[in-house]
Amino acid sequence: MDDTTRYERLRDRFQNGDISRRKFFGLLGAAGAAYGLQTPFAKYANAQTASQVRFDGWGGIVSEAFRKHAFDPYTAKTGVKVVDGTFPGGDEYLALVRASKEGEYNIAHLSGVFDYARYHSFGLASELNLDNIPNMKLVMPALTNAFSSVTPGSLSAVPYDYGTTGLAYNRKYISDEEMKEKGAKILIDAAYKGKIGGWSDWRTRIWYGALQTDQDPNNITDIEAVWNAVRAHRDLALKYWASGAELMSLLAEEEIYVTEAWSGRIYALQEQGHDIGYYDPPNGFGWQECLFVLKGSPMAACEELLNFMLDPVTSIAVAEGQNYPPALDPSKVDLGTKIPTLPAFDATGTLSGLTFANPGYWNGNEAKWSETFSRVQRGY
Repeated sequence: MDDTTRYERLRDRFQNGDISRRKFFGLLGAAGAAYGLQTPFAKYANAQTASQVRFDGWGGIVSEAFRKHAFDPYTAKTGVKVVDGTFPGGDEYLALVRASKEGEYNIAHLSGVFDYARYHSFGLASELNLDNIPNMKLVMPALTNAFSSVTPGSLSAVPYDYGTTGLAYNRKYISDEEMKEKGAKILIDAAYKGKIGGWSDWRTRIWYGALQTDQDPNNITDIEAVWNAVRAHRDLALKYWASGAELMSLLAEEEIYVTEAWSGRIYALQEQGHDIGYYDPPNGFGWQECLFVLKGSPMAACEELLNFMLDPVTSIAVAEGQNYPPALDPSKVDLGTKIPTLPAFDATGTLSGLTFANPGYWNGNEAKWSETFSRVQRGY
């Protein structure tokens, strides 16, 4: 029996429920150690010279899921170490990459097509050889097409997950009925002064400011009304949160009762037993994340890592760990029982029910709007 057959049979046993996930990854790692460069991944250990790949992401439960279900098993098979870092923030990370030497940063877990577009605009893109990433055929076309529209004929990233930035609320103080009635405007409701939170991200603040003033976030006609709403929220909020961990802590400790929030983090709180509701208002903020390979990276190692992460076994395990639906097409892949229960999950694979940011519109206004928000955040 060759090593590819051994791997496939082991994977079949896991998918059939004959062995647990922990045992599967343990046997997989043992197989890698036993067979060395004889494993199905051996060609990549020979094909590339990199001993490690750097991966930067969002930290917290997301990084834990990547480490446990993707990075460690990948290293066990290929011998290539994955060094993972955490973003200080999306804009701050981009500044670090632009100031670095080419190849210092390799793969980034970027959010939104607008991030994909602006990394390209700064000349930071690579060009993936999709022949080395056969699992791309399992990804939802709706996600792949969004990136292809920015870079026709090539891709610098693979789609990996998606979610929403909706409204999270403590049901002890806010009912489901009140949340649906008030929607985004609950974040500027004086009745909850000092118990409101918000993400310190200019796009999110403007997006919700648009919803609070009954405007289309992708076609704002009265930006001054939006800034007034942003200021109203600032004055009522206890604080802006800066990370998923801080978001979860503020809600769990009841320091705040309501905030916009990332869907997967709220699901994690619900799993922990907290009675936190989650509601996506009309035109709520939908997003998709990708694994972007930066210019100068060791391409063979990166492409194999991406293919490994898109393998259904790995992708589903990561999705269940981080609580965001994977990019895999549910019409092609059985996603199990948990993923269909996650917020924002689209069983059709079309994502037609989500509203995404128009990359040209938001990137075109970034310089002006981000600077204005910086001043508003300081009290202007």
